[in-house]
Amino acid sequence: MRLSQSLIPTLKETPAEAQIASHRLMLRAGLVRQMASGIYAWLPAGLRVLNKISQIVREEQDAAGAQEVLMPTIQSADLWRESGRYDAYGKEMLRITDRHDRELLYGPTNEEMITAIMRDTTKSYRDLPRNLYHIQWKFRDEVRPRFGVLRGREFLMKDAYSFDLDYEGALIAYKKMMLAYMRTFQRIGITAIPMRADTGQIGGDLSHEFHVLAPTGESGVFYDAAFEAGDSLTATDVEAFYEQMTTMYAATDEKHDLDAWAKIPDERKREGRGIEVGQIFYFGKKYSESMNFAVTGPDGSKIFPEMGSYGIGVSRLVGAIIEARHDEAGIIWPDAIAPFRAAILNLRQGDAVTDQICNDLHEKLGADCLYDDREERAGAKFADADLMGHPWQIIVGPRGAANGVVELKRRATGERFELSVADALAKVLA
Repeated sequence: MRLSQSLIPTLKETPAEAQIASHRLMLRAGLVRQMASGIYAWLPAGLRVLNKISQIVREEQDAAGAQEVLMPTIQSADLWRESGRYDAYGKEMLRITDRHDRELLYGPTNEEMITAIMRDTTKSYRDLPRNLYHIQWKFRDEVRPRFGVLRGREFLMKDAYSFDLDYEGALIAYKKMMLAYMRTFQRIGITAIPMRADTGQIGGDLSHEFHVLAPTGESGVFYDAAFEAGDSLTATDVEAFYEQMTTMYAATDEKHDLDAWAKIPDERKREGRGIEVGQIFYFGKKYSESMNFAVTGPDGSKIFPEMGSYGIGVSRLVGAIIEARHDEAGIIWPDAIAPFRAAILNLRQGDAVTDQICNDLHEKLGADCLYDDREERAGAKFADADLMGHPWQIIVGPRGAANGVVELKRRATGERFELSVADALAKVLA
């Protein structure tokens, strides 16, 4: 993609309404634009990040045995009355009425709808277990939207729902999802720590939140330094993995246990701030019983399935990653989700040799590359490349180009290499 032809409206000045780094940088790097309070349009570069995160989430959900569906954003109020949550949910729910005076709502979550779908399609114990997920826009009418996409009203979320015949099966589903989440965050390129959590409006008595460490996090967090090692994230045995994740100490300030914390060796104690990017819940028969969803057991008895739900804030992750990975110059994207793996900076637009090298690199790197072909001074191109956070910058100037040499810069470390065009290309593609 050529920058001169792209809708990537970078800003030199920091917008006055942006209070934290991710909000400032997402606006300045041309990822989003605010359309209303807490509601954002995702521009091409920002959408590329959303799509890359979504694809990693999708692949790990599929690998864990979940099946993808897509449920509507508008839900019937009657479903929520069945579960008893319609009046209890509060003003965060956007309630609407259609032209026929039917009461509807813009879904903040989908426990009721997925239970209704399963109730209509699943009759026998032979049809369980099931785990269904989708990646969908949701709306919660925050009383005070702030911090950009970290506390917006409209957001993109992956939510999954498991259905099992008994508690033992439901717990296995819960453990599988915890492992899938940790693999997801590892592939994205961030450290997320699972912490025991309250279940809130969802219900149930077992829940974990996943927190990305960042100085601007809303929650205080306390955890064992063993989480930073990362060795356990390659575990394939679900039971062993779950035991390790839940044995090591990790808690938000709301759940912090001073007695348990005192038992952690001082050299392994870590304190900081965390941004919640996902949460998993086991809540048993809360929805299956209240909505009368039962299957026939092997002996003809009625069995109400045990359920769990599992959410990842896809759009919230974008802001959390930037909070955890930025410097004074701009964003530092992990390779796996950067909008573009590399930027080509042509320092002498119109020079036959530099133009040819840039065009060749652009063609070979394909759609995952952004070619800065603007008629701009070199300093502006360097600044924008750092701001947008491309993992690699291929800098093509007339002096080096005459000798078939380019400069390659690694954004995360600031390292620079003088390489042949072929070697620079190979390094970026590797």
